[in-house]
Amino acid sequence: MNVEVVVEASTGDRHVAHMLAQGPLSVGRGEECDVQLDDNHVSRRHVLLIAEPGTLRVQDVSTNGTLAGDQLLRGGSIDVAYGTPILLGFHTIYVRALEAPLPPPPPPTLSDPPVVLAPVVPLYPAAKTHPLPPPPAPAPAPAPPPVVSTGEADGTLRREIHKRLLEHLDLAMTDAARLDDPSFRPRVLTALRRIVKLLDERIPAGVDRDQLVGEMADEALGLGPLEHLLSDPTVSEIMVIDSDTIYVERLGKITKSAQRFTDDERVRAVIERIVTPLGRRIDESSPLVDARLPDGSRVNAIIKPLALKGSCITIRKFPKSPLNLERLYELSALSPAMGQFLTRSVLAKKNIVISGGTGSGKTTLLNVLSAFIPPGERIVTIEDSAELRLEQPHVVSLETRPPNMEGKGQYTIRDLVKNALRMRPDRIVVGECRGGEALDMLQAMNTGHDGSLTTTHANSPAEALARLETLCLMAGVDLPARAIREQIASSVQLIVQQTRLSDGSRKVVAISEVCGMDQRGDFELRRIYGFDRRGTGPNGEVLGSFLASGYLPSFLDELIVRGLIKPGERYL
Repeated sequence: MNVEVVVEASTGDRHVAHMLAQGPLSVGRGEECDVQLDDNHVSRRHVLLIAEPGTLRVQDVSTNGTLAGDQLLRGGSIDVAYGTPILLGFHTIYVRALEAPLPPPPPPTLSDPPVVLAPVVPLYPAAKTHPLPPPPAPAPAPAPPPVVSTGEADGTLRREIHKRLLEHLDLAMTDAARLDDPSFRPRVLTALRRIVKLLDERIPAGVDRDQLVGEMADEALGLGPLEHLLSDPTVSEIMVIDSDTIYVERLGKITKSAQRFTDDERVRAVIERIVTPLGRRIDESSPLVDARLPDGSRVNAIIKPLALKGSCITIRKFPKSPLNLERLYELSALSPAMGQFLTRSVLAKKNIVISGGTGSGKTTLLNVLSAFIPPGERIVTIEDSAELRLEQPHVVSLETRPPNMEGKGQYTIRDLVKNALRMRPDRIVVGECRGGEALDMLQAMNTGHDGSLTTTHANSPAEALARLETLCLMAGVDLPARAIREQIASSVQLIVQQTRLSDGSRKVVAISEVCGMDQRGDFELRRIYGFDRRGTGPNGEVLGSFLASGYLPSFLDELIVRGLIKPGERYL
């Protein structure tokens, strides 16, 4: 029986061969096969094609399985119609019966290839030369699907597409390392295009098929709709409320995104894909986790039963290129005079605490200031989720570790701060003080580790000092309150207050020096710089200016002696 075999690679290359099928046609990677494929995902002898009148029998003899139409074969056989796509590895094969006999082959010459390949032609126009047998009588039309809203239809279709993809490629049994392999994506795209084509009648006319295939591939192999948002340079934060609701922050403003997940199961899969490579876990016994993406973006995830609406993800994106002082000047986050003063303070090894609310830019400013630590110093950074990117050559980065399933193996920031003191650091940089580690950090600042930096949550410099006092009490050490205050007053030199304003902008609204304690035992704070807010513009923007208070810091002489203020330069 004469047949036409079309071999289509995932790269788009297509070859057509006319063959005489007197018996089973073997397809595989081996040289002995009638149709040889150069594909490591194909077995040496992968599938047998048996041409019969009116039907094609497909017999799988591989180890990976063969997809014939929408049926996955593993060691069995199935009868399919001619023209049915047969997927093996990264190749798709189409077989058609030819009624006209093949022309006699010309006398062989040394230059003739072993198989005669016809020019690359579209699949079905080839029937003009070799007409296909008449199609069988159409089967009774199935009952039309129930009418549903566009949103419901979209979710239902996506679940159906994902289910078929799992069946065809066994994604559920595929390890994460293989999913990250770039060579695996073309195979998934090929399978998705075929599935979308099979379900074409159920897909609304206005839906872009290629976009749907791309989104489903991202959901199967990557982070789903988050991939698009992570690649958007204008997005600074991503907040997944549930599978249908995603908010993003752009230029300080929060808006709802049109992106969505197929269902909560896909959100859970994305969370697992993020935390598993980091050796962390999330389940009902441990339903919340902190993690990070490969680019340094910070991730917090929480699932049921704590998240009532479904799995919730919050991603604080890390900028592609680290911010510097010049960029902060452009954003009006602080004035050049303030930036110069903070730079001199870092070089003079002053202990600095950056205070502010959630999302105010504390970590960003900490990153910027840490960049001015001289390259010859040994720096130890300690964080819950590693976000700091220091360019100095001598940096030791430490990250906390949650307990395992048995409740063992936990290492907190306090554990790491204590250990850092044994690592001969010149400076210690702690991402955030939120517990008893504050006491250890203060002791480090006061025992030869000058120039250390950290952040804390507070709404003003005075509240920052009060919070440090509270955090020290959480260390469980029986110390009188006055002793703790004296420790804070002698350890911390500067409080830098960062605030996120109503227009979404982030500004340094105060730089204050801690000048010890008064006779009543209260902290003495002296403001050096501040932001004077004068009103609100027509578009809601905050109006104001950065001003020096006129107070000269007590360590001004030290800045001059160190040569950080040259003769003739302004002090502030």
